[in-house]
Amino acid sequence: MKPQEENTFNSFCFTDFNRRFHARLAAVIPKYFGGAEETKLAGISARYQCRIKVEYQKDLMGLLEEGMLLAVKNFKQVGLGEERYTLMEISRVWPEHFGLRGLSDHGYYPMQFEIIEQSEEDWQTDDKSTMMIQINAIPINYDLIINKNSEFGFVKGFSYPVVGSPVYLLNSEMINRMYNQKIAEKIGIDPSKTVEDAKIDPRLGLIKMFEASKTVIPIYVDFEKLVRYHFGVFAFTGGGKSNLMSNTLRRILLHTNNTKVIIFDISCEYLFLLLDILADPTMPAKVVLEHKIDSLEQFFNSVVKPREYEADERIKAGLQLVMEQGKVAYYTRPKQKIPTYSQFIEELKDQRKGSTDKPHYMNAIDKIHDAILEYVEERGLSENQEVNEEFVRYIDQIAIETIEEFKVHEKSGLYAWATTRTSLIDRIKKRHEKEEKETGGLTAEKIRELLESKTRLVCVSISDPFIIKDLVITLTQDLLVRRKRKFQVKPYILLVFDEAQEFIPTLSGSSGIDAKCSRHVETLLRQGRKYGLGACIATQRIAYLNTNALQQLHTYFVGTLPRPYDRALISDTFMIDKGILEKTLEFAPGEWLLSSYIATGIENVPIFIKADNSENVIEKYLSARNPQN
Repeated sequence: MKPQEENTFNSFCFTDFNRRFHARLAAVIPKYFGGAEETKLAGISARYQCRIKVEYQKDLMGLLEEGMLLAVKNFKQVGLGEERYTLMEISRVWPEHFGLRGLSDHGYYPMQFEIIEQSEEDWQTDDKSTMMIQINAIPINYDLIINKNSEFGFVKGFSYPVVGSPVYLLNSEMINRMYNQKIAEKIGIDPSKTVEDAKIDPRLGLIKMFEASKTVIPIYVDFEKLVRYHFGVFAFTGGGKSNLMSNTLRRILLHTNNTKVIIFDISCEYLFLLLDILADPTMPAKVVLEHKIDSLEQFFNSVVKPREYEADERIKAGLQLVMEQGKVAYYTRPKQKIPTYSQFIEELKDQRKGSTDKPHYMNAIDKIHDAILEYVEERGLSENQEVNEEFVRYIDQIAIETIEEFKVHEKSGLYAWATTRTSLIDRIKKRHEKEEKETGGLTAEKIRELLESKTRLVCVSISDPFIIKDLVITLTQDLLVRRKRKFQVKPYILLVFDEAQEFIPTLSGSSGIDAKCSRHVETLLRQGRKYGLGACIATQRIAYLNTNALQQLHTYFVGTLPRPYDRALISDTFMIDKGILEKTLEFAPGEWLLSSYIATGIENVPIFIKADNSENVIEKYLSARNPQN
């Protein structure tokens, strides 16, 4: 049944479900965090929990849902003709029967059964004397102010509500304006005309409110802030992480002007989930595989597909398009090891250790050191980049002139180092010759160059953990250093880490390349937003992640997390109440709790959403390409 607005002063904000909803605030219960166990399990987003008592109506339980927003008048002083309400979010709804509540296990058994049987009939009535609906609600730390001209505004902060006051339920139109008005105006869309088509509508999905009344409320986010300030996707296996991420990435690419995306796809599933984007001839994209692909059949077999699409031959038509457009390449790791500029500097530092008693040697080392730095700075290079032939010839000349100037002995280690630099030129030439023969092969540097060109989507599908982590280390450092040198912010680049436990594991239990990769990604998360480098991380076990990296996320999507420790970590890291998080245990695949400090229409308020299904987009694309099927 569609909710009807009550014909009162505040009917444009509130609904009573056609005079069914009559509620009062019964208690405001302080949340004490004295015990260690309580501190570990409870969120810290609100200091109070509110108990609301609602008159029973048989249809009401089917209309009320967790996540709905309530308003209660508070003690704050307001201007003439204004009303101020404390806003709170429903975390739990349940009906109570007076007879059942008083039922004791020690009572006479036939009497217990008689009371239970009688209660079944009572639920089908509107008997307010026997039954009641109870609601637990969490303040969202916002006040709603409404003036006499029916204008409203939101003020951040908690105000103590008046116990015993009527409780009002925000209607669907108010929810839509609250979450979407700011963003809809910024991107120039009309939320009332929402559709599922990703090309037409940039929505992420629908808000899970008023579903019983078939009311559609879309949810939009500010893509620029979502990308730049990092976001995370957390859910157990089967929760729809990859589906949500692919749909979000699709909308970012379709509805932003120049945002670039690189996906580190260790599970090799985004080739299918973004097939329509990759096959679009107007979308500059590149697929980087682990090995060279010689045939369509190889390409098809390298793609991980959902179970129902594993043998679907229609996918080959899309993959064929990707190949024909020259979008398929493979990653080639350097065989001939070429030193970087930073390694040159490190070698000089090593020469310094054995020359502390020779001042003229120290002066020679300083001169060569300064020449390297000047070369790098003048050309806007990164110290992490490999040296080139031009640099080797330049530094060779500088080194020879310097050892002659400072009379460095020909039998010294410094002399030997300075006069053997040209040996690198043969190594560099051999590397270039090999790369020219390997058509389609991309090094880490060439992948970075792709991101600095017109290419908007790079999908790195490499299943070998060591290879892909080594690439992540090189690319994250390279991108960050180059942007720092250029003071560059745009275009934004989003780095997507699916199966994030592979890339940012907790440092306490990691070593070697795992620890190195985790530190590099953490540095990117801490410093990247200043230079337009954003990150998306997704995992099924948040407990295994580097918590320093997690704390940099400004937006997060939480699906079903069965393990209490994972939910506790979410509650603690993102300041979300445990009572709200418990609702995620009931989620079906594709249902999410969304909250953001910056990218949603109202900051840091948990929203229950149903994300659009990426597989519907792919099915539509495959059907259009293969109409005979």
